[in-house]
Amino acid sequence: MRSFKYPIYFLIVTLLPCLVYGGDILLQSTTSTNNSGFYDHILPKFKNATGISVKVVAVGTGQAITNAENCDADILIVHAKEAEEDFVAGGGGIKRHDLMYNDFVIVGPSKDPAKIRKAKNILEALASIFKIQPPFISRGDNSGTHKKELDLWRRISAPIKSHSGKWYKETGSGMGTTLNIAAELDAYTLSDRATWLTFKNKRALKILFEGDLLLFNQYGAILINPEKCPKTNIKEARALLDWILSEVGQTEIGNYKINGKQLFYPNAQK
Repeated sequence: MRSFKYPIYFLIVTLLPCLVYGGDILLQSTTSTNNSGFYDHILPKFKNATGISVKVVAVGTGQAITNAENCDADILIVHAKEAEEDFVAGGGGIKRHDLMYNDFVIVGPSKDPAKIRKAKNILEALASIFKIQPPFISRGDNSGTHKKELDLWRRISAPIKSHSGKWYKETGSGMGTTLNIAAELDAYTLSDRATWLTFKNKRALKILFEGDLLLFNQYGAILINPEKCPKTNIKEARALLDWILSEVGQTEIGNYKINGKQLFYPNAQK
């Protein structure tokens, strides 16, 4: 009789997750978390712990929420709190959880024609841009970053849409494409810090303004409501949610760095 090569506890640890969970997870998420390499760091660790695979669909927050409303998701990770709360209130999600945060920055040409380096706050910086009207590139895609940008323009009562196609240009694309166009045109743009840190085609672009509390960028996680979407893999999705909100998952979020710089800061509430 041939004996087993591995001890029984090894077989239990490695095979049990596959017996407990039945399907993979579909995660609708932002481009910023995906483009920054965050999921390449975090999801293999989750799979090692549970045996569950996660497929990521990376789009703007608005599109991610729309996809989830169409039941094309098991879990959401996005960054537009008001829209997230509306999604939950409408019955699409079970509950919204704070997950992690970083911030937004204004990047632009190193010559800084609008002189926003000298601004006292972000609203003063944008007012200077609106007055001088140098090229400004907007994502224009209903993403969390785009929503934040429009909110900031509204705070200074700038009718920015009336300038669309002139000095204010909308790409309708993700952060990487928008940064590439800004680099090509020596233009200003609003970027999440994680995408900026991992962006390679910076050319003459520099961070010209940062640090204002209005640039705080909170990410949330939401399970899709199985009462609205009966085919959702709720058990597997809940396993992912529990893991990323746990001490282990939160530690792994904090451990993700590029060139020694931390991209996301965990802040799940205990």
